[in-house]
Amino acid sequence: MSESAIPDSVRVRLDEVLDELPSTRGRVRTVEPLEGGLTNFNFKVVTDERAVVVRLSSLDQDLLSIDRAAEHTNSRHAATAGAAPAVVDYLPGRGVLVVEWVEGRTYGPDDLRDSDRLRKVATACRLLHAAPRFTGDFDMLRIQRRYLDIVTERGFRLPDRYLEFMPAVDRIAAALAVQDEGTVPCNNDLLAANFIDDGERVWIIDYEYAGNNDACFELGNIWSESTLDPEHLTELVDAYYGEHLDAKIARARLLGLMSKYGWTLWASIQSAVSPIEFDFWSWGMEKYERAVTEFDDPGFGDLLDRAAAPR
Repeated sequence: MSESAIPDSVRVRLDEVLDELPSTRGRVRTVEPLEGGLTNFNFKVVTDERAVVVRLSSLDQDLLSIDRAAEHTNSRHAATAGAAPAVVDYLPGRGVLVVEWVEGRTYGPDDLRDSDRLRKVATACRLLHAAPRFTGDFDMLRIQRRYLDIVTERGFRLPDRYLEFMPAVDRIAAALAVQDEGTVPCNNDLLAANFIDDGERVWIIDYEYAGNNDACFELGNIWSESTLDPEHLTELVDAYYGEHLDAKIARARLLGLMSKYGWTLWASIQSAVSPIEFDFWSWGMEKYERAVTEFDDPGFGDLLDRAAAPR
């Protein structure tokens, strides 16, 4: 993010926060805005003692199901498991979270088309999923319906044919219930930029939407967010489970489809209410168009059968 893209109100708020935080107050510091973040502003802050990432979030994000207190707790649990950077500071009720800076390479979607990196990501996910139980649950099937209620009640934009696929969503829910194995602590928003490779291992950052969830949602969401090929999803699921499980691959595909379908409505809400200059609608429509392709695919029914099949 360029300096000019930062609103004056955010600059003022950042200065106030840095003068208050124990990790930065009274210290000579340098500040660098960071790319990314569709619901917040992120800054790398370097003092004579350490480098940290300071996140400033909007306090009015109830529509998006973001709980900042839960984000703090879940970030700490992920750090305890060794999957995430340590939490340094937190200002309750202020939308301020500070974590250790990780020196490394931030992934892009093309990085996840590499088998070695996919294995690193699978290892990082297993580490995260073994963390202490998270605060709250994340179920895209429920969240999608909540987002839909908001969109329809407030008259926000809804893509053509969107409601046509709701019966298919019910079929997905029924298929997933057959082999439900419970939930684990998940990030739930693993676009490639939330992986940092320090040369030895991969760290997972950004726990805004973290909550206990089906591990296959995590894997399917990774596949969906980076628009990977089905073969890459198979590699990722195989690496995660340490064996080839066709039912898990199908489950991850269905949950990846639900990821696209649900985040489409997130984009509609953001397009209507967010102060951030970003084309949320086009972002969401790209996901929705891919979701439509999968719903309309003649193999959709077979995918449901495979997900419900015993191991």
